[in-house]
Amino acid sequence: MTDEIRAKVRAVLPGIRKDLEDLVRIESVSADPARAGEVQRSAEAVAALFEAEGFDVKISSADGGAPAVIAHKAGPEGTPTVLLYAHHDVQPENDHAEWVSPPFEPTERDGRLYARGAADDKAGIAAHLAAIRVFGDDLPVGVIMFIEGEEEVGSESLTALLAQHRDELEADVIVIADSGNWDIGVPALTTSLRGLVRADIEIRTLTHAVHSGMWGGLVPDALITLSRVIATLHDDQGNVAIEGLYAGPAADVDYPEERLRAESGAVSGIEWIGSGSTVERLWTKPALSITGLDAPKVDGASNTLVPSARAKISLRVAPGDTTDSAVACLEKHLRANLPWGAELGFTVVDTGEATRIDATGPAYDAARAAFQEAWDGTAPVDMGVGGSIPFIAEFLEAFPQASVLVTGVEDPDTRAHGANEGLHLAEFERVCIAEALLLRNLAG
Repeated sequence: MTDEIRAKVRAVLPGIRKDLEDLVRIESVSADPARAGEVQRSAEAVAALFEAEGFDVKISSADGGAPAVIAHKAGPEGTPTVLLYAHHDVQPENDHAEWVSPPFEPTERDGRLYARGAADDKAGIAAHLAAIRVFGDDLPVGVIMFIEGEEEVGSESLTALLAQHRDELEADVIVIADSGNWDIGVPALTTSLRGLVRADIEIRTLTHAVHSGMWGGLVPDALITLSRVIATLHDDQGNVAIEGLYAGPAADVDYPEERLRAESGAVSGIEWIGSGSTVERLWTKPALSITGLDAPKVDGASNTLVPSARAKISLRVAPGDTTDSAVACLEKHLRANLPWGAELGFTVVDTGEATRIDATGPAYDAARAAFQEAWDGTAPVDMGVGGSIPFIAEFLEAFPQASVLVTGVEDPDTRAHGANEGLHLAEFERVCIAEALLLRNLAG
């Protein structure tokens, strides 16, 4: 049966690739209001693909959100229902000059298909479609498709959408194809993801700018003050120094030094920060970065004391912690370490909860067996992700009885969200085989 499924996947792959390339050519950038029509066109194209497979399909939205595709096809009586998730919106392509080939024209080079959305996450849609085409009208389980249209802008209407269609989306198993694998040739189930708190802080020391010669040495400027505040956020080893944040253990997985260097893009002499194992620092401990600064530019700066300066803080929250607790700890730390009587403005921009999945039980056994078969005997890794996919926590909350499997098509060199995003085509074939095997296994 496994060989038959492999053969059927290979037979449908040329058509699947054509459908994927057609989807990629649609510029469904949900962050760009000018391309809202493209997001709608993308939803319609996805709906048409599943209508052609005999699904009952609708396009829906909630609270003014982007269009999502919901589709159903029944399986044999008494078999489980499996919800297959992906998203059809994509990140902005940004500077076209950074792309080797046009970002919305799929181009194959050295075994990868390059384009915005070629991996994240239109390949997730394509993998679901491939598994369905393998079985045609003989699906081994009931299948619900849920293809979201605003994941790349934070899934703001997802809670309302899940509530609006709760009965239609009820499933025994939920497969979320929006993560990745451990390495080329090594599959993975994602079992934890960090949460996220983004906050803007503003430091003010003056009501207006004044001459640096006349007042320097007495009045602190906002940039120096902000720098001192930022310096308190880590200890000398580079660990986050905010009291009260949770940190937990990670799986016993080796992350080779040469992979770390290659995948991170770190300059040759850089030293790693923090303490604990590599994967603890990347997956299960908090991390904090300054991702933006508002201050006068160096070119053209005058001899004045800067009255105010702003920074954007990106705090990754460890699985097991909550964003409410993390926000409180962060603000308390900032206020406790504010020097010289400066004023602090603190604004939470957005948050997303961390996820920790207990990946035990029959559905997870079925997934691991499918992955091992698809990857020719290589057992999957239980992997953490340092980034955040907040909507997973929403699925866990909305459908607590379901087994949630987080899978995906990405690999360490996918470059999702960046220029030259690419899908490894040989790995994509294995993903399609694994998903077809999973549907077969879940029927049992």
